[in-house]
Amino acid sequence: MTDVHPLTSPAPAATALPPAPPAPAAPGAQGAPAVGPVRAADPARAAGPVQAVDPARAAGPADAVDPALLPEFGEAPSADLQDRLAGWLSDFTSLQEHLELLARADGLTGTLDALLDSGAALLGARRGLVVTLPPGVDRQPARPVGLGLDRAMLGALETVPVEHGPFAGLLGHPGPDGRLLIADLAADPAVGPRFREVAEQLGLGACYALPLATGPAGALGAAAWFYDEPGSPDERREHLARRYCEFAAPLLARQLEADRAVRAAETLRRSLLPGHLPALAGLKVAARCVPAALERAANSDWYDAVALPDDTVGLTVGSVLGGGPGAGPGAGADAAAAMGRVRSALRAYAVLEGEDPVSVLGDLELLLKTTEPTRSATAVYACVDPAERRIALAGAANCPPVLLTRYGANFVETSLSAPLGMLSCWEAPGVELTAERGDVLVLYTEGLARRFAPNLHAGQSALRRAAADAPRDVRLDPDRLCAHLLERAGGGEPGGDDLVLLAARFE
Repeated sequence: MTDVHPLTSPAPAATALPPAPPAPAAPGAQGAPAVGPVRAADPARAAGPVQAVDPARAAGPADAVDPALLPEFGEAPSADLQDRLAGWLSDFTSLQEHLELLARADGLTGTLDALLDSGAALLGARRGLVVTLPPGVDRQPARPVGLGLDRAMLGALETVPVEHGPFAGLLGHPGPDGRLLIADLAADPAVGPRFREVAEQLGLGACYALPLATGPAGALGAAAWFYDEPGSPDERREHLARRYCEFAAPLLARQLEADRAVRAAETLRRSLLPGHLPALAGLKVAARCVPAALERAANSDWYDAVALPDDTVGLTVGSVLGGGPGAGPGAGADAAAAMGRVRSALRAYAVLEGEDPVSVLGDLELLLKTTEPTRSATAVYACVDPAERRIALAGAANCPPVLLTRYGANFVETSLSAPLGMLSCWEAPGVELTAERGDVLVLYTEGLARRFAPNLHAGQSALRRAAADAPRDVRLDPDRLCAHLLERAGGGEPGGDDLVLLAARFE
């Protein structure tokens, strides 16, 4: 199936350009050998831009050109030469524009979308598909990204075996031809039965695919473009698509490496948060965490629920801020590591003296000043007794918790205080209250409040109203309540700040 089919599309495409005319000899040069015509290094690329001439083919007397065929000095070039030069310039300009779009693409997803869009424009195709290969020995293709193909179409193409699909022979070690051209998906005998069936369902008439690879990284993946009717791109379009993919491969390699690094960091970051929440008699707990992208985050939020030895539970949310005066967007990775250390310390203090939230936060502040002197943290810690439905809590510059009851939703006002590690000594009184069966305590960080409104105070008020307006069946399940509040805040897509939400319902 890697053989090139000579079929051409019924619709006329751009005409391949003939070779460039010979360059005129320099005026006034006496006895200098005439310069031979410029030749393409590969006949299959004759329609592309001018390529460097092999020094071994330098012109000699045998290649001398009749001076009558060359324009005299000062004479205007022929219309044919002007047309060819204009065609070459147009090709170079088009290739440059598409490469600039690729270079400006944002992230791996944007790069793959730009690659498909530009390839389709250069080849005159309407739909496309691209897959990438992860590093390692068993390199199974990642989930494909499509152009002009919806989820159902992509799912159908995924059922085609790799060795018989649009990327056959391109994901391992591409052959010398380095492409796959199937000019007629319905009639080509080399097309597998499943691929032919899917092509008929999706209305695909022809397929043209190219590998994506670099020398250092090896095979990165492959891209395929589909035509609605049987046919193939002309030589000029094919040449431009090949050059484009050659230039695009190094950019894609860097994006793949960056994406792998981000995914590894995100996996490590999530491992710093609880893998599960404790199941307790009389208390049902649920949480949500939507971390911001590490390259944009300046802080890192946590949540936790710790079962304590006296059958109580410690609930906490908080945020660790950057690394000193120079911290800002991009300091999220360091803040995430610090968050893991702070959360682990808070768990230890909760086990030792969890019934006194003020002491827990006081010890945490001392640890911050000792081991993380360039950082600060906001936090709220609550010691909850599920049997007696008693709540004792304290906060350090964190958003006030919300207590959702059958009468509505109200803030649990903690006294105003500075973040931990900000002042020479942190002090704040605790708050104690008793809940009723069915009440829900909601703890959250600033990131969630700012999703409701740009102003922090307005966002907190909007969050309280959203909790009060939750349907009764949603209040019965803290997990559904978290989902409800997250939806009212605009969804769970990552933003410019971490978002943490924890809800505990008294059964």
